[in-house]
Amino acid sequence: MNPSILLVDDEPNIVLSLEVLLRGAGYHVRVAPDGEAALQACRDYVPDLIILDVMLPRRDGYEVCRLLRETAAWRNVPIIMLTAKGRETERETGLAMGADAYITKPFSNRAILEWVDTLLATAQA
Repeated sequence: MNPSILLVDDEPNIVLSLEVLLRGAGYHVRVAPDGEAALQACRDYVPDLIILDVMLPRRDGYEVCRLLRETAAWRNVPIIMLTAKGRETERETGLAMGADAYITKPFSNRAILEWVDTLLATAQA
């Protein structure tokens, strides 16, 4: 079975772009448009990896990341924060909350796939 990725973003153009990219690379993709939906999606089915925006309705990405890391069932799921917030303090906050990678928008498709592949390989090792 192909690895499952939960994509959490409220920008339709970003979601569409990443869905096409990730599905084209052979991944199963589910989408959550806000932080609360992301947590519910994890309750329904634990993904192999999460791509998480910071600026989200209903719960921001920092809070979602913190909650994921505090929950035993989700603690080891790799998280890539993908956000327009590019200041060093914001990056440090994301990593401190438990993100495995912090990528700023605009992003390179190649960089996204490299991080996804690397984190999934590490998680499965």
